[in-house]
Amino acid sequence: MAKIISIHSYRGGTGKSNSTANIATAIARQGNRVGIVDTDLPSPGIHILFGLNEKPIKHTLNEFLWGRCAITDAAYDVTSVLKTQADARSGIYLVPSSVKLNDISRILRERFDVELLLKGFKDLIKNLKLDYLLIDTHPGLNQETLISLTTSDIVLLVLRPDQQDFQGTAVTVDVARKLRVPNLSLMVNKALKYYDFEDLQKKVEQIYQTPVVGIIPESQDLLRFASSGIFCLNYPNHPISQMLDKVAKKMIS
Repeated sequence: MAKIISIHSYRGGTGKSNSTANIATAIARQGNRVGIVDTDLPSPGIHILFGLNEKPIKHTLNEFLWGRCAITDAAYDVTSVLKTQADARSGIYLVPSSVKLNDISRILRERFDVELLLKGFKDLIKNLKLDYLLIDTHPGLNQETLISLTTSDIVLLVLRPDQQDFQGTAVTVDVARKLRVPNLSLMVNKALKYYDFEDLQKKVEQIYQTPVVGIIPESQDLLRFASSGIFCLNYPNHPISQMLDKVAKKMIS
């Protein structure tokens, strides 16, 4: 039975999309077929990490939501990023959102049929024989986010050790509990290296009464990499890659 995993943050700039791409890749490397849907329609970007900015994107999530194509037409096989670092059954399929200004403006102006989006999730799982479908959400709380949280088997909330993130995450955790999300966890990203990570984990878990599955340190290496690919594939032995791999394993354990 396929599982839907939403990766969400209350505020932008948490590294959510980068984390989603690396976690999805780590799950795929375990011999799983993984789908990713970029539902951050106002500010899409995860396609860049998979190299889809280097060639024309014919179909997008936007076109599916406007009835112009099937959801599978907008699903691009990006398994090639794994190269030899995966099981033979592994697969990654990405549904990007449009980066065209007119498309972004239209989606913000007219919205879309949320029920159709949910149908699209089911069609992807069925037609691509997915084991996991990861949803890269839009930051904050809106109708689409609430629907994604409601339909997810697992929700990972990404936050920075920042007072604004702490407050916003508290609201999101409360909403997720009211929606009865079955499996909720937190990942702290961009933590300064001089922090006591064990103490930080205890503090965050105490505040939200929610497990922390990983703390990712701020990294100059990651900044220099500048979203030019999947970090954990290019630097598999890096501490950040190893931590993201542990997070991925906890997500599917």
